[in-house]
Amino acid sequence: MKIGLTYDLRSDYLASGFSEEETAEFDSEETVSAIENALQENGFSTERIGNVFALVTSLASGNRWDMVFNITEGMFGASREAQVPSLLEAYRIPVTFSDSLIISLTHSKPVAKELVRQMGIPTPDFAVITTEEDCISNDLPPFPLFVKPVAEGTSKGIDERSRVETAEDLSAVACELIGRYHQPVLVETFLPGREVTVGITGTGSSARVAGVLEVCYREHTDHGIYSYRAKEFCEQLIDYRLATDRFADDAAEMALHIWRKLGCRDAGRIDFRADTNGMPCFLELNPLAGLHPTHSDLPIMWQLRGLRYTDLIGEIISSALRRHRQRSESSRIDAFVVPRGHME
Repeated sequence: MKIGLTYDLRSDYLASGFSEEETAEFDSEETVSAIENALQENGFSTERIGNVFALVTSLASGNRWDMVFNITEGMFGASREAQVPSLLEAYRIPVTFSDSLIISLTHSKPVAKELVRQMGIPTPDFAVITTEEDCISNDLPPFPLFVKPVAEGTSKGIDERSRVETAEDLSAVACELIGRYHQPVLVETFLPGREVTVGITGTGSSARVAGVLEVCYREHTDHGIYSYRAKEFCEQLIDYRLATDRFADDAAEMALHIWRKLGCRDAGRIDFRADTNGMPCFLELNPLAGLHPTHSDLPIMWQLRGLRYTDLIGEIISSALRRHRQRSESSRIDAFVVPRGHME
């Protein structure tokens, strides 16, 4: 079976003139090689495709794969993470991880929070700021607030100033973020407690919790904020540990409910932080989690459990193959084939 690999290689974008921060979500050669090697160790043949532009060219040339292992984040557009899955769905080529709809919805932090809140799961009160005038709205939650872009990953736009105490500080930080990222910002009630991320593998009733990873800040690390700097230099600034207490169990139960209710697939992470009462509250959902073997949260929690990275990748691809087989067995339009030629 041939597995295609789609990814955004950070070095390619840096060479094209994009900045370190602009490319923060993209992957290193080390990550791509680790995934490729793990797939091969699991018995699959692989073919590197590259980013969405390379995928378009390859599809137009008539290339096809039995499945695509996709980790692209995309550079442009509100649904940039969903561009490769959408394209593969149009060609009816199976792809790992959640479908384009779920990826688009959860890429917007306010939309994800609203969906989760409708499930009855606690999440901090929030508002969306698009202009400076919004910073003095009566609809804002009470201070202190936490401020971040509505659609960025890897903690881009988050630093020690993200926790704000006054309308003046809120205006300064929000306006800077709007100008830098060309998108609205999310403001939510600041949560002072413990922070964990829950890893999940599998799909539907087969989904299970892979671990609950607690983020423990070393002294003077950006005032206990999981910032862009803290993630970039996590080896020096953060200690990670597996959490197994009641708080972790509650977060895991909520995460699994969210995962199944939204129809997320194969693997991902859901972040929680404790409120003033010590109860976990939903922060964000990442259906396309980082997979650097030693730098990304999901592989870190996997290896803290004494498990091999190769087996994590194997579990992801096995989940994708199982649901594809189930879909094929129940589909009534499997005979349809996207024609090659002028339609491409």
